[in-house]
Formats: sequence, C-alpha cells, structure tokens
Amino acid sequence: MSSPAHQPARRNNSSLSAAFFGNPVVETLVAMTVVTFLTWVSFFTGLGGLFVLAQPLLNPPWALVTSVYAHAGVGHLISNAIIVVLAGSLVAWSTTRLRFHAFFVTTGALAGVAEVLISGLLGQPTAVLGASGAAFALVGYVLAANPASTVLFDRLNLPPRVLVVLVAAAGLVLTFLFSAPGSALIAHLTGAMLGLVAGRMRLLRVPKR
Repeated sequence: MSSPAHQPARRNNSSLSAAFFGNPVVETLVAMTVVTFLTWVSFFTGLGGLFVLAQPLLNPPWALVTSVYAHAGVGHLISNAIIVVLAGSLVAWSTTRLRFHAFFVTTGALAGVAEVLISGLLGQPTAVLGASGAAFALVGYVLAANPASTVLFDRLNLPPRVLVVLVAAAGLVLTFLFSAPGSALIAHLTGAMLGLVAGRMRLLRVPKR
C-alpha cells in the first residue's frame, strides 16, 4: 500500500501526463511524424501516391487527410511543426480537442484541394502534401480571433464587402511574408483566408455554461 505522502506526487505526474498526451497540438505533431515516416517508406517502395493529393481527387480518397500530415522532408516537417506549435497552442487553449482536429484537417484538406484544382486550371498540374495550409489557417485564426482584433472590427463596423477585401488582403500579406520560394502559395492563401474568416466568426469558441 502506498503512503499518503506519495499520492499527491502520483496525481501530479498523472495530470501532467494527461495534459501532455491529451493536448491536440501534441497529438497533431505525433500524427505528422508518423504519417511523414510512412510517406517516406511509400516513396521508397513506389507507393507514394497513397499519401499525396493530386488529380484525380479522391483517388485514393484518404489522401485528402493523409496529405495534410505527410511531408516531403525533415525541413518541411520541422518548419510546419514550429508554426503548429506556436499558433496551434493558442488555438487549442480556447477550444476542444475535437474542434481543433476537425479545424486542422478541414482547412488543410481544403487548402490542398484549392492548390491542386487551381494549379490544374492554370495549366500547371501539381501534387501537394504538408500541413502548411492548416498551419496558415491556425495563424489566421489567432490573428482574427484575439480580443484586440475583435474590438477593432466591432468598432469599425465595416460593410461585408469591405470585410471580404480586408480578409483577402490580410491573407495575401500572410502568404507572401511567410511562404518559402517554390512553396504552395495557393494552399497557403486558402488556409490563411479560411483561418481569418473562422477567427472572425470565433468558430472554435466553446460556449460558456
């Protein structure tokens, strides 16, 4: 039988473990690492298409999700992981695990689809993988959902058309400031705009009871 003196320490260790492993940001980083490793293995074995989003879409259908977590190299993985940690931690603090993961996957998938479809229409078919679209969405959400931005927009009381223009402009600024040369600019822009709109709507906010 353990002594009462040891019980608080065990409870503290248990709560720390729960806080760490139950953190959606940590879970996302683990998923990114695992899927990226599997992607490298698939490239080596000639099955890389299982994790990359390309035309035709939905072939295979799971690429919509796996492409969000898969990365081409270590640098690609680390750069996106840093953004996920910084912006994602702020978002996760004010929402639930389910909403965080749903937001991450949805915005990442939509950003990837936009990149594939629009680049195809422009005559430059491409395949995409990586969490940068979702990462830009997290950044956009943080910028639009913070109290200072909320107060500013409420006081300005701008017409919807002006808000659309401002969101588009902010998305372009984020894209060109933080996108590396040769990266998926359309996916980054799509993710940033989705995040800005969701942040303005406070889409991930948990209602107070």
